[in-house]
Amino acid sequence: MKNHLRIGSKLVLATALLFSASAVSVPSRSSAATGTAPSVIYVPSALVKEYGVFLKDKYNIAFGQQVTTGQYSAAVNTILAASSVEVTATGKATTRLKSLDALQLALKAADLEELAYTYPTAKTKKSLSKLKLNWKSDAYASKQAQALAAAVDTGLVPSEFYGEIGSNGTVSASLATFLLGKVLETKGQYKRYIGYASDSDIYAKLNDAYRTSDIIKAPDLRNIVDEALKQDLVTGYNLKDSRYDANFVNSLSLVYGHSDFKHALQLIGLLRSENINAKVQFEPKTSAFIYLKEWGEPGVSDLFEVVQIENGNYIEYAKEYDLAFEFATTADKSRFDQIVLKFAKKNEDNQPGLIYGSWWQPLYYSLTELKNYKIISNNKIETGNYYAQSFSLKEKSAAVTAGFKKLDPSVKVTNYDFWVDGPFFNYLNGESK
Repeated sequence: MKNHLRIGSKLVLATALLFSASAVSVPSRSSAATGTAPSVIYVPSALVKEYGVFLKDKYNIAFGQQVTTGQYSAAVNTILAASSVEVTATGKATTRLKSLDALQLALKAADLEELAYTYPTAKTKKSLSKLKLNWKSDAYASKQAQALAAAVDTGLVPSEFYGEIGSNGTVSASLATFLLGKVLETKGQYKRYIGYASDSDIYAKLNDAYRTSDIIKAPDLRNIVDEALKQDLVTGYNLKDSRYDANFVNSLSLVYGHSDFKHALQLIGLLRSENINAKVQFEPKTSAFIYLKEWGEPGVSDLFEVVQIENGNYIEYAKEYDLAFEFATTADKSRFDQIVLKFAKKNEDNQPGLIYGSWWQPLYYSLTELKNYKIISNNKIETGNYYAQSFSLKEKSAAVTAGFKKLDPSVKVTNYDFWVDGPFFNYLNGESK
């Protein structure tokens, strides 16, 4: 987040990010273009691996070679916990789970059960013809057959598992994992991303995401943090909407913040040129800070709004964004720092060889430890889907929390530590570069 200084009709973008003594506030899969890292084409076995990593990271779910009815039911209910819905598999908890039973349970958890029961026998038989089942004709009228047909048609079961499903033997760990991954997707609890850096249409997707993003209002939160600005408890904050959060695997992901959209386009191009592919999520962000009256009239723009406060100054709300990346490997995630420091970090005025809009102190961070990154703290409050957040040095976190609590004793402040790039950490410590 950059401080926006306006002198008359001119807009001066200060390279410093907002901070106070206590805190800095920050809040598909398609073919690749020629010459870049190839777009990821997923086959079921690759998805099983990716689903498995996600399930372990987010829910601590992992299957051994033998999957029991109890284990699978517990895993499904863990996923459904947020919706206060439970499902129950038939049979004893210690019994090895059958493939068709696992599928039927997944279909229900994925909110597709009623669809299955619309299938007449003829449609069911036609949908299952590709499985080459050795079933008697009357078997196609069963609920299990309907569930299987609906699962095939909706993509819940890909062809790689047709043999396993058709034999209705005990479910494999791979099929159980795949089914849970599909449940997560249909429930909207899996990763959220607009595409891959290598997608041929990634720039169009970015443009659409940026064009349709707006300045976030969230008045209940703004009432608290705006008052914090007025009282100099903080010098700025970010507002975000959790519905856009990428929900990536922490060990493979990081978040990069900026204000200029042209910079985002070039950053994606930079990753492609360095043969790094990553999932990309665009997360709208609004930054708020005090705009001093002596800077002149703030002007009008679709990139910011201003509200005058009692002392004649203004609070400015600026349209910004975070780009969340999930890399294919931890090695690619580690390389990101080197690439930014070489091509997107300003070290001198009019420095050549940098992408557009490079900052003196770029901001990117990880929820897992990385070499050359430093630990700082996030302090955030939330209401519904929206949250306000303020980054600070670890030793200043308590002061930020106290500031929010002073304004609203009922507010819950969430604090956690994470790892930020070196230049931004230096900035928090008062260094200009």
